[in-house]
Amino acid sequence: MTKTILINKANRIKDSYYKKTNFISTKDILNDEVLVEEETYKAYLELEKFLQSKNIIIGINSAYRSEEYQQQIYEDFCIKYGKEYADKIVAPVGTSEHHTGLAIDLALKINNEFIEDTQELEKCNHIFEEIHKYLEDFGFILRYPKDKENITGYPYEPWHIRYVGKFVAKIIAEKKYTLEEYLKEYSGIILVNKEKGMTSFDVVNEISHLFGIKRVGHTGTLDPLAEGVLLVAIGKATKVVELLTATYKEYIATVKLGIKTDTLDITGKVIATKEIPFLDSLEEVLSSFKKTYMQEVPIYSAVKVNGKKLYEYARNNEIVELPKKEVTIKNIELLDKTLDSFRFKALVSKGCYIRSLINDIGQCLNTYATMTSLTRTKQGSISIDKTNKLKEIKEGIYKIYEIDETLDIKTIVVTDEQCKKIYSGQKLPNIWNIDDKVIFKSKDNRLLGIYEQVDNELKVWKNFV
Repeated sequence: MTKTILINKANRIKDSYYKKTNFISTKDILNDEVLVEEETYKAYLELEKFLQSKNIIIGINSAYRSEEYQQQIYEDFCIKYGKEYADKIVAPVGTSEHHTGLAIDLALKINNEFIEDTQELEKCNHIFEEIHKYLEDFGFILRYPKDKENITGYPYEPWHIRYVGKFVAKIIAEKKYTLEEYLKEYSGIILVNKEKGMTSFDVVNEISHLFGIKRVGHTGTLDPLAEGVLLVAIGKATKVVELLTATYKEYIATVKLGIKTDTLDITGKVIATKEIPFLDSLEEVLSSFKKTYMQEVPIYSAVKVNGKKLYEYARNNEIVELPKKEVTIKNIELLDKTLDSFRFKALVSKGCYIRSLINDIGQCLNTYATMTSLTRTKQGSISIDKTNKLKEIKEGIYKIYEIDETLDIKTIVVTDEQCKKIYSGQKLPNIWNIDDKVIFKSKDNRLLGIYEQVDNELKVWKNFV
């Protein structure tokens, strides 16, 4: 269950939420039973203990609320403060964060008495401001900050804190986002050093869960055997995945000679063996692959034929004609060799399967060749030394790159007038002599969109506003 679930006036809670949420029963300041989501409660206890060391005593005024209880609160506020105030401060039934158990309304203990009345709590804002300094360290955010009512739909509530987890809370605090802004605006490219044993989809899932953002995608599949550079796009950056995928990629591969497997790599079943010749011509053979040619797609791949993935044919022992794709080997060089193996580095175009390249090399050497290891060392201009492993990213050791930092496309800062035209999706005259694509940014460094040249005019290719 993601801790960044967005519940507001436009997003009602769904019944399915409760099937995957664990609640802890505890006591509020009136000693009545109250429920809190399990992880949230553990974080609250740590926050409570820490604040005690600062001589600030907090208590739970409100946490989980059923829809019936939310309705009762609304009616009570109408009686006590009037309907206008109740409509302003009490969420409609089904749209309250308190339905999640992730939100807690704090009470303050002053002169040995807990204050729970909202109007009295508003007088203690100086104490709450001190509390707010530490929220991110325990995974909480101030859910309804000052001057953000037009975004959250609610006025400043210094007592209302929301658990999102430490990782996300630190980003929100640093960017001064609301939860709405974080989920809508936070985007970029994470440079991951994928480790062996994981699929590219596994990495995407880990990143999505860590950041609490659903829109996440990778830019070029790496098999579980492979490791190295994997660019992961978050949020709006997923719109440019195809541009990132289209770049040249550099690999270092290790090859075992004399055996052939059904997958063309060492993870597969050995289906044939052959004598290994002298490798005197190895460098010459490798050099002959600096070319563009039609490469046969391996049977164990996700490429579809007649609406069915090739690996499904393989697993069902069905015969299928393997398609061929045009690929370019821009550079290839031998790194080292033994009597029955060698290692090489290659710079290849989009769609090139290194397993297939190795198989083709083996045929030219009059033997079989199988890939035993593969490392993607570069994608476009991004080299492996700029990447971080998932463990490091989880520890906060990473950089999220802006789209224009990872694309080899000219970036132009536009005037306010041009900015207005981009906001409305209008064409622009090609006064910059752009021959393909261009990134437009505003004076305050906001990414506006990517335009492309069509008939010497610039038209929207991807809009980010």
